Amino acid sequence: MAEDLIIRTQNIKEGDSNYCWVNIELGGTRVGKARIKRIYSRVIVKTINIFPEFQGRGLGRRTIEVFKETAREIIADRVRHTARDFWECMGFSGTADGNYRWVSGSVE
Repeated sequence: MAEDLIIRTQNIKEGDSNYCWVNIELGGTRVGKARIKRIYSRVIVKTINIFPEFQGRGLGRRTIEVFKETAREIIADRVRHTARDFWECMGFSGTADGNYRWVSGSVE
């Protein structure tokens, strides 16, 4: 059985308009961090950083899957051209402003 990926977001207040850093942990080890903003059921992802020694294990993908479990909508803010394939593989669509967007299946 795969270890659970834990996103430590306990310091984010509902409706908070500021970005904050959250820890990405696997088996009690910090494997990365993300800078996000959570506004009710929307998550805006500014950055995801999986530490080099943990890259290539699908942890970035697993992080987004964890966000999808609780979000109605996720916005990847100002995606670099080198990361577009990642977001598209995760089911996101590009928008005219350079962001990528995912909306939960039944809500548009």
